[in-house]
Amino acid sequence: MKPAPFAYKKVRTLEEAVALLAEHKDARLLAGGQSLIATLNMRLSAPSLLIDINGIGGLDGIAHKSGTVEIGALVRHAQAERSETIAKHAPLIARALPHIGHAAIRNRGTLGGSIAFADPAAELPACLMALDGEVDVTGPKGKRTVEAPDFFKGLFETALGPQDVLTAIRVPAASKDSRVGFAELARRHGDYAIVGLAACARADGKGNNSRLADVRLAFFGVGATPLRAKKAEAALAEGNVDAAVAALDLDPQDDVQATAAVKKHLAGMLLRRVAKQLMEARA
Repeated sequence: MKPAPFAYKKVRTLEEAVALLAEHKDARLLAGGQSLIATLNMRLSAPSLLIDINGIGGLDGIAHKSGTVEIGALVRHAQAERSETIAKHAPLIARALPHIGHAAIRNRGTLGGSIAFADPAAELPACLMALDGEVDVTGPKGKRTVEAPDFFKGLFETALGPQDVLTAIRVPAASKDSRVGFAELARRHGDYAIVGLAACARADGKGNNSRLADVRLAFFGVGATPLRAKKAEAALAEGNVDAAVAALDLDPQDDVQATAAVKKHLAGMLLRRVAKQLMEARA
């Protein structure tokens, strides 16, 4: 299929983008277009205007500053994969990036687009949740920052208003005590995950007396948004992986990829794998 007719405008400033969103109520923003173009071609989306934000300067940077890593909305997945800053200071995101789609998709897709689209089976929203990150947004009332738990509202639903533009994401920079783990199960590498898990923790102590603290487990593919498994986090912090698996209180739904029962089983398998990553890195 081909998309319904639409107008196109490439903007140079955030102010211009926000103004056009206010003027055209059904307009859509175009960044990488890896999700949007597909929905246009299937006529799941039929905006009157596409607003291309790729001409806006300052949205494609990656910076480590003040104990955080800030990633601009227009940073491509492939650019992030090659970034030494992300590899060193945001290792969880670095682990997740190779699982996103295929090379052609990563060459065009943007981190901001992935977060804004909020697909429940996508990797980066779960990483943002696990890292307790935040999102910078510019709208008609100026700039604001939204914390990750408040950003993801429901299935493909976020805290972005109809006139808002996501400009950057920010996560705490890793320290020498930071530990991360990531795993997902998909039918083929690059497909959306059936179930996935992004995790981070802090090593508390050294040697045989060390343990995990501040454990954060964010599952994806098992709900309408990335889901924290807080009971399992507490059990894993006590060093009991079996108890952590038993404490998983996920409630996935059947979908075209797997039944709810299969998803729950796979979530437990992934928790064991990721717990091993966290504990091996801690030693």
